[in-house]
Amino acid sequence: MAIFNYVAIDKDGKELKGRLEVDSNDEAMAQIRQKGLYPISITEDKSKASAAGAGKDLPPSPTSTKQSILTLSIGGVSQRQVTVFTRQLATLIAAGLPLVRSLYVLERQEKGVLKSTIHGLAEQVEGGSSFSEALSKFPKAFPPLYVNTVKAGEAGGVLELVLTRLAEFAEKSERLNSRIKAALIYPALVLTLALSVLFFLITFIVPKFMMIFKEMNVTLPAPTKVLLFVSSLAKDKWPVGLGIIVLFIITYVILVRIPATRMVLDRIRLELPVMGQLVRKIAIARFTRTLGTLLSSGVPILQSLMVAKDTTGNEVMARSIIHVHDSVREGETVAKPLLKAGLFPAMAVNMISVGEETGALDQMLLKIADVYDEEVDVTVTGLMSLLEPFLIIGMGLIVGFIVVSMFLPLFQLITALGGGG
Repeated sequence: MAIFNYVAIDKDGKELKGRLEVDSNDEAMAQIRQKGLYPISITEDKSKASAAGAGKDLPPSPTSTKQSILTLSIGGVSQRQVTVFTRQLATLIAAGLPLVRSLYVLERQEKGVLKSTIHGLAEQVEGGSSFSEALSKFPKAFPPLYVNTVKAGEAGGVLELVLTRLAEFAEKSERLNSRIKAALIYPALVLTLALSVLFFLITFIVPKFMMIFKEMNVTLPAPTKVLLFVSSLAKDKWPVGLGIIVLFIITYVILVRIPATRMVLDRIRLELPVMGQLVRKIAIARFTRTLGTLLSSGVPILQSLMVAKDTTGNEVMARSIIHVHDSVREGETVAKPLLKAGLFPAMAVNMISVGEETGALDQMLLKIADVYDEEVDVTVTGLMSLLEPFLIIGMGLIVGFIVVSMFLPLFQLITALGGGG
């Protein structure tokens, strides 16, 4: 048995807290619903457990949390917080609570920036604004995709449905980003450790050997001179190197904000031998999932295309989607201009064409997104498995060069002493 803390509301919108001792989260949810309550959050209390009293309500835990997911957000609202808020708001509206009442219920269980944001939303709606208009006043928390989808839901009278779709969209997008980040963690740690060891060798070990060679008046071979030059730069000129790196980063940030330069850089990214395919697949997955979510929520195709283009993260692909938008406005299909652009694989274009012919474009786009999410996962995993041996071989060659460069003068000295004897 496990103990679960829950926060729920009754039919009058009153918030209630309690604890249940049951076997699983699903069983806890079922029992809460049997009481005529609507669960907002259910969290397992791992600090306490009991073998008796299954299914019974227990006194509320003084340390129970209102949210099962911890997020770090300094000066803003995190994407994860928005996802949880959206899911909970959809649940409350589906339970029959008015929108304003639902917002105030959620406000009570939040804190920080999100709490004040929800309060602002409630005040805007109470003042006569639509929910989508209220959301547009907080662009840092709710991007155009979110606002346009909610606007379509309001127009169709299915707000709880589009909120659920938005939550699912955000959760799937987060899973994709999490898989990519998780795959990068190990190589990043290996590279950081290797560079730290290399810096230690060059700045502390190599100079000691060089002092010995200098005292013994040994003629240094070319590899040792190169190593000595690198060691001198790392030890004495590191502020210059750091300044060059910072200058490079600042220059890059400035350049990517210039449309023409960004176009060139993004085209280079797409043409890279292996990484280009990964960049392309990530962009396609993001675009098709966004477009599919918007269309399934009732947002018009032209408006959906203009919102979805900004999710690709690549200016070249965004420009091609603008051409698609212009062609669709003239009466073309989506698939034909995509095929002309040559940026989307034939399989994706064919699936989009079939979706248009069958009248199920939104569903087909979401299927394409699922396919490319999996391909991105497989590609990232494969790249990381290839990167690890390359990192090991590369670091082995560098360390080998350092060792050989330090021992060459010793061999010369030993040879000279042997010849002199």
